[in-house]
Amino acid sequence: QVQLVESGGGLVQAGGSLRLSCAASGRTFSSYAMGWFRQAPGKEREFVAAISWSGGNTYYADSVKGRFTISRDNAKNTVYLQMNSLKPEDTAVYYCAAVMSGKPRRPEEYDYWGQGTQVTVSS
Repeated sequence: QVQLVESGGGLVQAGGSLRLSCAASGRTFSSYAMGWFRQAPGKEREFVAAISWSGGNTYYADSVKGRFTISRDNAKNTVYLQMNSLKPEDTAVYYCAAVMSGKPRRPEEYDYWGQGTQVTVSS
């Protein structure tokens, strides 16, 4: 079992930055690839970024490439999402998730999910 708790969301003006954190419980955190997803009101959950268990491979949605950076610290059981140059269309609830194996861009592949943290970007 892996429990995930997100933090770091909030209200920010367009062009600003936020760093989301996702703290994981359990001794097997380093065995999991981790992903960030988001869901805006009335929309489906969408892939944002993912990182392999070692941190050696990262994946991004085209909409955030060059603005967001995913990273992880296995010693701290934490994955991060640094979000820069935020836009109003980035407004959503952001979720972190853990997957043992599978395609990192597909939410249905993930085994565990956090409760989410709200990010609101004002124009």
